Amino acid sequence: MTLDIEKLYNLYLNSRSISTDTRKIMPGSLFFALKGERFNGNTFARHAIEAGASYAVVDEAEYATDDKYILVENVLQALQQLANYHRRQLTIPFIGITGSNGKTTTKELINAVLSRKYKTYATKGNLNNHIGVPLTILAITNEIEMAIIEMGANKIGDVAELVAICEPTHGLITNIGKAHLEGFGGVEGVKKGKGELYDFLQFRNGVVFVNALNETLESMVRTRYFGEVVQYPRVGDFMACEMLSSSPFVTYRSENGDIVETHLSGVHNFENIAVALCVGKYFEVSAEEANVAVSGYISENNRSQIVHKGTNIIYLDAYNANPTSMQASLEHFMTINTPKKVVILGDMFELGEESETEHRRIGEVVAKGNFSKVLLCGKRMQAAVEANPQSYYFIDKFSLNNWLQENKIENAHILIKGSRGMGLETIVDLI
Repeated sequence: MTLDIEKLYNLYLNSRSISTDTRKIMPGSLFFALKGERFNGNTFARHAIEAGASYAVVDEAEYATDDKYILVENVLQALQQLANYHRRQLTIPFIGITGSNGKTTTKELINAVLSRKYKTYATKGNLNNHIGVPLTILAITNEIEMAIIEMGANKIGDVAELVAICEPTHGLITNIGKAHLEGFGGVEGVKKGKGELYDFLQFRNGVVFVNALNETLESMVRTRYFGEVVQYPRVGDFMACEMLSSSPFVTYRSENGDIVETHLSGVHNFENIAVALCVGKYFEVSAEEANVAVSGYISENNRSQIVHKGTNIIYLDAYNANPTSMQASLEHFMTINTPKKVVILGDMFELGEESETEHRRIGEVVAKGNFSKVLLCGKRMQAAVEANPQSYYFIDKFSLNNWLQENKIENAHILIKGSRGMGLETIVDLI
């Protein structure tokens, strides 16, 4: 069965939107009956039509009962091919972003900076995988002047698949860290997997933005040839800026000499800010406009959020965690000058055979922090207790919730960090 991509593209152009969820069908939309481990979208195709979808794309013949149903060999592949076909009709810059940590914050900062001058479209939320990237591309209209595409990865080959769909013209890797070690098979696997963005940009003679202070990224760039390598943030680089403080919030000196205070904390966020300023300068956004965008940016969705709760100040970073990001958060938290600091940490997932070792190392980092209280939650965090026996340990979040309800924390700065599966943002209501 051969996909008639031009026919499908014409249906897309005449549709009001793309939908993959019958609970969110818009009249006139084009429905893709995707499959998952526990569901078969084909079984919902009829409901999608009844709910107002103009057409439903299915890959099982028994559900293609009339001309409202477009039968393809594989619905996911059809979605991806459609997205790539649409992408090739667009001549605007596509900025691809991947990395172990900071992808979403970097994407949002770049979007904030570029939108001061251009009509931009950036990945929404966490739509950064093999389904989310195609949906992002298909949401880009002819009015958009800049596309910013975030790409996540759990294993080698994921980024290669995504760049083949979105075909970035420009790109950056935020960093190489200890994330998804189970899927990548170790840090070298992470480097190879994230480096698939560099491989594509080299093949297409594209432009890379690289943090010249990051030796790992610098070495990865040196082994490849690109159309242009744009460095930051040292004096003499394409864009130079200087961090003046990272506690409690990042304050930096801009290239134009302005002193700018942000709503983001930590050295790791200065790196995210610096690349946004660099990309902005490359696309001729003035330093003044870029600084306005960065200073006004406030993180959301449990990422580097500052939450004032009663007498406490909470540093909420519960969207995700890996050894690299958790150590960075802890080291930043240590620099905050306040008499009462409480750390609440949850398990880090997807570390495979390195899980016990990496959790123990986090315990060793915590032990150096001289924190008022340390609360460790989850089965994996038990290894961290070995290096930090004075900490409070909870096997699960239910036990942690009970302790927090019975032991009120007051007048403290509190760091909360753990992997998405721990859902630690829910404990904020108990503090």
